Amino acid sequence: MTKTATARIDQLLGSLGYGSRGDIARMAKSGWITLDDARIWDATTRIAVTPDLPARMVVSREPLDPLAGMVILLHKPLGMTCSHKEDGPLVYDILPDRWKRRQPVISTVGRLDKQTSGLLLLTDDGPLLHRIISPKQHIKKTYRATLARPLEGNEAAIFAAGDLVLQGEDKPLAPAELRVISPTEAVLTVTEGRYHQVRRMFAATGNHVTALHRDALGGLVLPDDLMPGQWRIIDGAQIATIFA
Repeated sequence: MTKTATARIDQLLGSLGYGSRGDIARMAKSGWITLDDARIWDATTRIAVTPDLPARMVVSREPLDPLAGMVILLHKPLGMTCSHKEDGPLVYDILPDRWKRRQPVISTVGRLDKQTSGLLLLTDDGPLLHRIISPKQHIKKTYRATLARPLEGNEAAIFAAGDLVLQGEDKPLAPAELRVISPTEAVLTVTEGRYHQVRRMFAATGNHVTALHRDALGGLVLPDDLMPGQWRIIDGAQIATIFA
C-alpha cells in the first residue's frame, strides 16, 4: 500500500505561494484556515496531502489552490510573452499573483511568440512538461495561419515531402500536413517545435504570415468557450489526449 504523503500546513501553503511561514502562522491564529470545516489554529500542524485536499481546506474564505502537479490550459492572447523575465505583458500575469511564488515554479509548455494566440499549457510538473516537448514524442501541433498573399497551390506538397530546409538550418523538416481553408488561410499541422517554424515555413514558399493561432496540441483542442485571456485547470483524461 502506498503511504500517503504528509506536510506541515505552513510548509504546504508556503509552497503554494500563500506567503512566508510567519504570514501563514498569522493566518492560522486569525482563524483563516479550516480543514473539513474545523479551524486550524496552529500552522505547524501536519496533515495528509491527498488529491481531495483542495475540496476540504479553505484559506481566507476560498478553497485551497490546486496542489503541485496542476496543468493549466490558457487561451493565450496576442501581445503577451511566454517568459518569466522579459519586459511587457507576460502570460503569467493572467494567473493569480501568488502563483508566481509557487514551488515548483509554473512554466509554459513550450512557447508561443508574442504575436501568436491560442492554446498554451502551463504546469509545475517538470517531467510532464519535458515529455510533451520532447522531439521523440512527435506530438502534433495544429495552427491556423492567415497569409499576406494567396497560396500558390503547391505548398501542401512542399510541406509533406519532408525535405524542406529552413533558412539558416541544414536538417530538413519532418513532413507536415497543410489543409487549405481559403486562398489566404490554411491549417498547418507540424510535429516539431523549431524556432518560429510555421512562419518560416510559409516564408520559404515566398509568403508571409500575418496572423497565427494554435488550435490544438495533440488531441487536446482549444475549447470554443475559452476566450482570449481565460484559463482552466485540466484533468488527467484531458492531458492524456495530448498523447493520443
